[in-house]
Amino acid sequence: MGFVASGHYHVHRGGKHRSICELNRWSREVVVQCSANEFRERFESQIRSLQDEVCSEVVKLDGGAEFHEDVWAKENGQGGGRSRVIEDGNMFEKAAVNLSIVNGDISPERAAAMRSRGRKGVSDGSKYFAGAISIVFHARSPLVPTLRGDIRVFQSFSDSETVTWGGGGADLTPSYFFEEDTVEFHRFWKQTCDRYDPSYYAKFKKWCDEYFYIPMRKEHRGVGGIFFDDLEFETEAGLSRVEEFLHDVARGWLPSYTAIAERRKESAYGEKEREWQLLRRGRYAEFNLVYDRGVRFGLLSNGRIESIMVSAPPLVRWKYNHVPDPGSKEEEMLEILRTPRDWV
Repeated sequence: MGFVASGHYHVHRGGKHRSICELNRWSREVVVQCSANEFRERFESQIRSLQDEVCSEVVKLDGGAEFHEDVWAKENGQGGGRSRVIEDGNMFEKAAVNLSIVNGDISPERAAAMRSRGRKGVSDGSKYFAGAISIVFHARSPLVPTLRGDIRVFQSFSDSETVTWGGGGADLTPSYFFEEDTVEFHRFWKQTCDRYDPSYYAKFKKWCDEYFYIPMRKEHRGVGGIFFDDLEFETEAGLSRVEEFLHDVARGWLPSYTAIAERRKESAYGEKEREWQLLRRGRYAEFNLVYDRGVRFGLLSNGRIESIMVSAPPLVRWKYNHVPDPGSKEEEMLEILRTPRDWV
């Protein structure tokens, strides 16, 4: 209990009297913690609903397959997740829609990595909360591109401060190039970005091109899209514009992709096209294992391996020093991947 006497505040906490300075600090802790809890509960509820919505639409798009669900938990009560995977579907050889809600203490290695990219308010041993939903669709047909997307939030909080930021995106990885598909995809994401900030699309497209690059191959993984990180939330208690943007991105994954997939799914292909698809999937696997920030962190921190590797293609192939035939569709795709361009 606290009491007021002669303008001085005191509080009983842990059997000790607290001065006004200590009380003010304690009050801020309570406010910060309540605000953080409200945000985390809201975000978790939203991405659980999003996962249900996306899975329902993917089942319709595939035309027959059902998701296998795997609910998992981390040790020591540090959260968990819900993985849903289709394997050997009609359209999708593999499709995954994954959700994770985890918390704990920020390791010195992770804190250093965050600070190295300019992330402020992160210190060794700070408590953290991380929530994310991610998708990856690997189509059976070589003519239907792979889609990857995610949204994520991260909170770092101490006794007196909570810092919240978000990231995410959507990108397209075709094995064969169809200009109308690529333009349509980029136009969709430019329109989404423009609703929030006219500078977003150009900035996030460039970030996507730079992030999904395979230096050892001098190739980009796909034809890009948008990728962003470290968007700081203006508020924690109310719905911020960043939070609204994240949810618009997630709800845009299927609308940006479905027409493209439907347009290509019945097109004929043969063993040559299938082999090229598997070779391109090898590049996808190379990027994930060598360069992807999330995969590397998960592997180095002894994370849950099934969750880390769920985005991997179901089948891949490597062929020594493979060079496409001059003037072929395969060479055309490779040239596109070597030199990003503006699509809208």
